[in-house]
Amino acid sequence: MIIGYEKQESNSVTSQRTLLNEFIKDNKDLIIYNTYIDDGFTGTDFNRPSFQRLLEDMKSGNINCVVVKDLSRLGRNYIEVGNYIEQVFPLFNIRFIAINDGVDSYKNPTSTNTILVPFKNLINDEYARDTSMKIRTSLNGKRKKGEFIGAFPSYGYLKDPKNKHKLIIDESAANIVKKIFDWNVNKGLGKIEICHRLNDLGILNPTGHKKIELGQNYNNYSALDNKYTWTPSTVRNILNNEIYIGNTVQGKRRTKSYKVHKIELVPKEEWVRVENTHDSIIDKEIFEKAQNLSERDTKVSQNTKKLSIWAGFLKCNDCMRAMNKKNSTNKSGSKYEYYICSTYRKKSNNLCTKHSIKVENLEKAVLAAINIHIDLLIDVVEIEKEINDIGVNISRQQMLEDIINRKQNEILKISNFKRKLYEDWKNEDITKEEYIEYKQKYENDIKRLEENIEKLNNEKKEYEIQKGSRNEWIEKFKKQKGITKLSRNIMIELIDYIFVHENGDITIRFKFEDELKNIQST
Repeated sequence: MIIGYEKQESNSVTSQRTLLNEFIKDNKDLIIYNTYIDDGFTGTDFNRPSFQRLLEDMKSGNINCVVVKDLSRLGRNYIEVGNYIEQVFPLFNIRFIAINDGVDSYKNPTSTNTILVPFKNLINDEYARDTSMKIRTSLNGKRKKGEFIGAFPSYGYLKDPKNKHKLIIDESAANIVKKIFDWNVNKGLGKIEICHRLNDLGILNPTGHKKIELGQNYNNYSALDNKYTWTPSTVRNILNNEIYIGNTVQGKRRTKSYKVHKIELVPKEEWVRVENTHDSIIDKEIFEKAQNLSERDTKVSQNTKKLSIWAGFLKCNDCMRAMNKKNSTNKSGSKYEYYICSTYRKKSNNLCTKHSIKVENLEKAVLAAINIHIDLLIDVVEIEKEINDIGVNISRQQMLEDIINRKQNEILKISNFKRKLYEDWKNEDITKEEYIEYKQKYENDIKRLEENIEKLNNEKKEYEIQKGSRNEWIEKFKKQKGITKLSRNIMIELIDYIFVHENGDITIRFKFEDELKNIQST
């Protein structure tokens, strides 16, 4: 019986097979029962499929001898290898032979008990640990550079044939991704409705696309069937995946150690995220809208099959639960829509009150509030611009740069003092003790100034990011000036939540309110 480390056979396994066959020919008392090959599996794991098959044949009494090229071919976990050689094999009366290490438990029983066997097993174990560390370090380096290291890219992308660590767009799948975002953001379809639409159109899900349309050897063990249908979780994963805006996010999972191959989830703050590593499929603005919608309770009306512009935006001001839409008829026979607190409607009128509001009144109030908010914002921005134009106010960015320059000049000044200090000591202008004392003081001063400069530079970068973000949201508000009709797209861009009071009044929490307050306070 032969064991080595089934895909296409590697050169290592081929050479082992040759060596073992020659050994069998030279030893007429040995007859080959079977060959057990775990090509491509790590030797630190004894759950290898062919090794498990070997154990079953041992227990069934089908074999009485195990032959390997050397001890490392049995495994690279020195505790487990020692356990098999010293306990498991003897328990089943199995003769064990490691050709290159001179081990034969039948012809030379003491060969399994020498100090060399555990020492070699320890070396093999250390080799596996060292290799694992080097591979992990290499992969982490590639992740930080934004290089793709996975076996299969996300739906919508392919590996570049010229560079396997770079992604290129898979046009056919990318078109489906665009449809999913459009249906969700612009058409107001939820994940379930998107699934129905994709399945009705007969579009293969990502697994089916990779296996059938791309011919890849891809397996998704979480799939419940082989019909390659879409599920809400698949749609959700696509809508939340930053890869579609050109970012590579990796390192979400890891093995516990080189011996324990259990996969564990990595905390989100430890993920490796690199921006703009490949061409995007989705515009960042559309992606952000999709993230915003995913946090809201948005249900499509069963009657109209359309998503209300208010879905996910209305909350009861007291219990903070969502508002439910209802239809009613007034005394004149006219039908109208209104919203009511979901706690009051579904649970108990003792837990909350109606907080009802007609859609007609809601729309008028929100439309007026948006226009007032936009006018206020534009007025504040114009005033700020006038102040800056006449030079009354120095920008925060310029102020930070001035402070940084002053501190850098201080460092140069102290460094000059430090250089002259040595000459003063040698010229006996100061004592050795004074030299050491002043030198330490200057070094501490320089270190303190360098730390201050680092903090100021970080503050400057943060300010630049905030300034860019501020310009972006100012433009979003300004382009809606003078609107006369609300749309869901306007709601998504400008409003965070609308809180309905019991008396029918509303409080609107606009997006970027903190930024507006900051402008007013400068």
